Amino acid sequence: MLEKFVKDHYQKSLKDCSNEEIYIALLELVKEQAKQKESHAGKKKVYYISAEFLIGKLLSNNLINLGLFDTVKKELEKNGKSIYEIEEIEPEPSLGNGGLGRLAACFLDSIATLGIPGDGIGINYHLGLFKQVFEQNLQKEYPNPWIEKNSWLTKRDKSYTVEFRDHIVKASLYDIAVTGYENRTNQLHLFDIDSVEEKITKDGISFDKEDIEHNLTLFLYPDDSDEKGQLLRIYQQYFMVSAGAQLILEECEARGCNLHDLPDYAAIQINDTHPTMVIPELIRLLLIRGICIEEAMEIVAKTCAYTNHTILAEALEKWPIAYLQKVVPQLLPIIHILDNEAKKKYPDEAVAIIDKEDRVHMAHIDMHYGYSINGVAYLHTEILKNSELKPFYEIYPEKFNNKTNGITFRRWLLHCNEELTSWIEELIGNGFKKDATELEKLLQYQGDQKVLESLLRVKAEKKKQLKEYLLRTQGVEIDENSIYDIQVKRLHEYKRQQLNALYIIHKYLEIKSGIIPEKPVTVIFGAKAAPAYVIAKDIIHLILCLQELINKDEQVNPYLRVVMVENYNVSKAAQLIPACDISEQISLASKEASGTGNMKFMLNGALTLGTMDGANVEIADLVGKDNIYIFGEDSKTVIDRYAQGSYVSRDYYEKDTALKEAVDFIVGREMMAVGDEEHLTRLYNELLNKDWFMTFPDFKDYIATREKAYHDYNDRMEWAEKMLVNIAKAGFFSSDRTIEQYDQEIWRTGTSK
Repeated sequence: MLEKFVKDHYQKSLKDCSNEEIYIALLELVKEQAKQKESHAGKKKVYYISAEFLIGKLLSNNLINLGLFDTVKKELEKNGKSIYEIEEIEPEPSLGNGGLGRLAACFLDSIATLGIPGDGIGINYHLGLFKQVFEQNLQKEYPNPWIEKNSWLTKRDKSYTVEFRDHIVKASLYDIAVTGYENRTNQLHLFDIDSVEEKITKDGISFDKEDIEHNLTLFLYPDDSDEKGQLLRIYQQYFMVSAGAQLILEECEARGCNLHDLPDYAAIQINDTHPTMVIPELIRLLLIRGICIEEAMEIVAKTCAYTNHTILAEALEKWPIAYLQKVVPQLLPIIHILDNEAKKKYPDEAVAIIDKEDRVHMAHIDMHYGYSINGVAYLHTEILKNSELKPFYEIYPEKFNNKTNGITFRRWLLHCNEELTSWIEELIGNGFKKDATELEKLLQYQGDQKVLESLLRVKAEKKKQLKEYLLRTQGVEIDENSIYDIQVKRLHEYKRQQLNALYIIHKYLEIKSGIIPEKPVTVIFGAKAAPAYVIAKDIIHLILCLQELINKDEQVNPYLRVVMVENYNVSKAAQLIPACDISEQISLASKEASGTGNMKFMLNGALTLGTMDGANVEIADLVGKDNIYIFGEDSKTVIDRYAQGSYVSRDYYEKDTALKEAVDFIVGREMMAVGDEEHLTRLYNELLNKDWFMTFPDFKDYIATREKAYHDYNDRMEWAEKMLVNIAKAGFFSSDRTIEQYDQEIWRTGTSK
């Protein structure tokens, strides 16, 4: 098949083609095959609007979903070529950042896999978040361009006019095909402006934030630490939803919608608060089309649904009216009407759309004027109902529901861990590829020593591959026989990479004092900190300093090594996750909405070391207390302590000698020799005098639980048994299950089984 394709396109044989030529040929071949699976069936369609889609490299994922991967791989091998080398040529799309964007990508995959008519709507960022580079043990940010002449993007002959107060722009439509596993092809619709100019950046990722015609689609989450940055975010968000709303109405009308019956033709899922302006924008567009305000509000309220992704109050966007006036004055009359109507029914200030400080609460618009409000893990949803969004739950109990997140097993098992996939297939057949709950069949092999030994061999192979990858890409040498203890996720204080770092210091000091671990440990991090998030960048500096200090210390490095992976992304996750032994999920209880990394690690046979937070709660319920390592205070204790304002970090510091030693080490002589005094001192003071995410109370239990996990690792058969149970119970966390629940309980397209 590929041989014929390259002969037709290049007039030469496959073996004579360069890897670059084969990559471009595969790109076109996949696009052709994906197009054949496009479908216009289905009256009602889902529109998943999100500020980010962290889709990762697409070549192999698409080949798997189209049923072509094995055929192409063998055909290449027969001609002396490697699919893995060709994969390396593909740039990773810079369209997302963390869990929110990765979840959106998994969801699009599952929507297509289940045969649901459903497209994504977002922005075609040219430079993404940023490319992370480590210099002098500090994070530096650089542009991360990814768009090439030959890419997955297909420019459509379609554009929409978007009007701002002082600008009118054309939103050009680009599509990326979203292939379902042995099912239909949907689209990720991305809007761009032709006048965007990548070269306006200088000094890393600095640029003129007021130059809207050239910067509008440059960066994901531009720095909003000043008014210009916040205004740019409003520009971006309105650009996305205005073009998206026009596309939705156009498509629905083409399918026979008369706009009065819009909820029968469209379900719009608002992914976090960034796309909230789609609600007043849709109302505005319906008014232009002659529908009265009361009916327009009712139509939109029956069309839009809202997913909440955070318990952190600061993450729920609130825009000053004055800022909206500067960018989208046409929306303000509608927002005022929405606010007045809500206040007439519910005078409680806590549920007002416009507060006393003249700020517009975007989440409040979603909850008043959407028909569904969902959290993304059982604990998260309960906290929303009983604490963070309690006033809304009391008004709209029928709107609240839980949809525990999931991941697509095509990417996070079939693609990134072929060895484990083959091992599972040999034992239970291939039914798990479509029905992840079939993984439970693995439980029949509990206690089967041969099976457990073969599972350990699979893990050992993935650990060896990671060792080779890190040596090749970062020049870092690690011991494949050590325990791989990994924490990879966005860098944020509530995710508590600083707690992990304090453990590393504690372990370093122990080894220096002569207490040698039973087994060597390699601690691996991967994380980007938002450019303006000072403390997060200080934590990265601490980790990088520890990496330099420990890896150069010949007394310590045979037993402990630290690696911070540079520019962590989907491709690097696909190397790290299959090799992991212990998965660090150590966020402060009550702060992580769900997490999805925890699910990916579990599926690949890593054991979770974590707090009872987010989806860790459901993992613990599924695998049982003997197959997970839980530590730390529970969410109720944490929530109560915040409510009382009773936490004093210094009290814990004074009472715990080991904690005091670890914290003081941050500004000690050894660290100052490799680090920057300003960064280390600021982090030390933050922990000692604030520690807002309560690292200190969990420190002692964290050490004890982590040491128990390390000790248990030495009983290889017992450990393999725990791995087996985790893999077998991971089926619940398939995004196919999540999307089926969305469709049956929220979208109701009538197309999922």
